[in-house]
Amino acid sequence: MTDTPVTHPRQPEPAHPSDPARPTGADLHLDLPATGGRRAALMAALREAIRSGRLAPGTRLPPYRSLAADLGLARNTAAEAYAELVAEGWLTARQGSGTTVAERAEPMPTARARRPSVRPGPVYDLRQGQPDAASFPRSAWLAAGRRALTAAPNEAFGPGDPQGRRELRTVLADYLARVRGVRTDPDRIVVCSGFAHALRLLFDGARAVLPAATNGPLAVEGYGLAFHRALLAGAGVTTVPLPLDEDGAGVGALADRPDVRTVLLTPAHQFPTGGPLHAARRAAVVDWARGRGGLVLEDDYDGEFRYDRQPVGAVQGLDPERVVYLGTASKSLSPALRLGWMVLPDHLVDRVLAAKGEREGWASALDQLTLAEFIDSGSYDRHVRRMRRRYRDRRDRLVAALAAGAPHIAVSGIAAGLHAVLRLEPGTERSVLKAAAYRGLAVDGLADYRHPALAAEAMPAADGLVVGYATSPDHAYPAALAALCDILPPPA
Repeated sequence: MTDTPVTHPRQPEPAHPSDPARPTGADLHLDLPATGGRRAALMAALREAIRSGRLAPGTRLPPYRSLAADLGLARNTAAEAYAELVAEGWLTARQGSGTTVAERAEPMPTARARRPSVRPGPVYDLRQGQPDAASFPRSAWLAAGRRALTAAPNEAFGPGDPQGRRELRTVLADYLARVRGVRTDPDRIVVCSGFAHALRLLFDGARAVLPAATNGPLAVEGYGLAFHRALLAGAGVTTVPLPLDEDGAGVGALADRPDVRTVLLTPAHQFPTGGPLHAARRAAVVDWARGRGGLVLEDDYDGEFRYDRQPVGAVQGLDPERVVYLGTASKSLSPALRLGWMVLPDHLVDRVLAAKGEREGWASALDQLTLAEFIDSGSYDRHVRRMRRRYRDRRDRLVAALAAGAPHIAVSGIAAGLHAVLRLEPGTERSVLKAAAYRGLAVDGLADYRHPALAAEAMPAADGLVVGYATSPDHAYPAALAALCDILPPPA
């Protein structure tokens, strides 16, 4: 078909959209059939895109000159197709506003019917594990990001270093030494995307990362996250539970297991039962690792949040060559950042980097640079101090509500972290959880955290609730506490 000049007016070139919420349509993908007239093919392709809903009403189309160039058509062909579709009512053209899909052009019912499924959340949320999302320091984080991007070298925008940005590792070494008593340098820190990622790296390929001398079962605390146990099981790792008491994990039991050479602990604030590892046991587990040629994996998930006294320093400070320190920004800032760090003995650095690969595939270099600036500027310290006050107040309000509404219910563990454990009478946990579900109250039962292999003679099962006091919004927290007191059983 030969393209000839058209007599009807050409479509105006689009100016800036009057409604910034509308999509601009600056680029447009169309598949034209290889046979038939080019104008008819273009019109058919546009009609189908509008009819199917791919081009929604109000979508701005590219100028006919641009579309003709992109599709290899003559300008007159594109102009004529636009004009005819305007005449048919598919498109609208206004001087200064360009060409848009007409508002009355409706997509097919199948396209309109597609809606994302939304699961209703609980009425009251007292689940553990998440910080207060509303308290994320948006303005300070944005300012840190701007400064970090302005100062970033060009190579920061290339392939990432699997060890992590040097800027972040340098400020982390200083911060962890100052706040957590960690002994390290930037070359012994590897950035990861969180604690679970750290576990995957350490136990990559069925414990290939750890030295052969540490092969065998992994000792863990008798209560912990089932998700972590499943992750380890998927890597071919057998976990052996240690009993817990008021002094933390019973590390003395390690002497009875010569096949165990690695132990995973939460010494600052045992998760979830809430007690710290006693000073004598901290020293004992390091001595055990030295004598056994083993390793201690220290999960310091919320070590900065202690409310009754200064936080106890990290176990890693007792022996940096026998302790792997694992930290994360998930509790202090947000799990959405996906940033964590591993402070490794010197002999493990190359092994972990080999497991991670030649390029960073997990943690964004831009987020790393922002976090480095956020810490270096003092914003992180200010945020942690602010959140420490906020979470202490939340915990105090929980304790006060229980004292008034359920004084027979004890809160176990130290004043720390983002959750507390409420002890229940034996045999009542399941019925309390059913009552909570009926009231729309989301809360966790202690039994879900118990290791399935933990023998009753080593540590009797206990009933309880794991209550997270950071997740609920401020306006809903009083009602959540009232609902919690309502579902607790009366005194026996």
